[in-house]
Amino acid sequence: MPLEWKCSSFDQLSPHSLYAILQLRNEVFVVEQNCVFQDADDKDQHCNHYMGWHDATLVAYTRLVPSGIIYHEASIGRVVTSPVIRKTGVGSELMLNSINWIYSQWGKQKIKIGAQYYLKKFYESLGFQQCSDVYLEDNIPHIHMILE
Repeated sequence: MPLEWKCSSFDQLSPHSLYAILQLRNEVFVVEQNCVFQDADDKDQHCNHYMGWHDATLVAYTRLVPSGIIYHEASIGRVVTSPVIRKTGVGSELMLNSINWIYSQWGKQKIKIGAQYYLKKFYESLGFQQCSDVYLEDNIPHIHMILE
């Protein structure tokens, strides 16, 4: 399934795109994962938003965070794919595109993520290495990982 990839700063997001982002993040993080948390954390405004669209439907998304906002390093967060697109390789494509966007726009640098622990092998397949003990975030086991 070919996707149209687009990256926008917060100020460049249309109301339709912002709504689609919030809808997808809520569908997966709040409803599917049954996790009540404050998604609107005042960081989106400082980030770029990498989106994978299938026709008019947002099916893949990451939040690209400049260094100094969450971690000392640049970061990729709010990684999410729609249930309808999973098991197609889109998750890997999304992450590789996000990494390449950071390198092309902000220069080659370390990238740090807070990953759900059950996705450790997925992120390791992309070159990330665990750099913390397991910790609970919103009652879900997480680890910090770094891409050198």
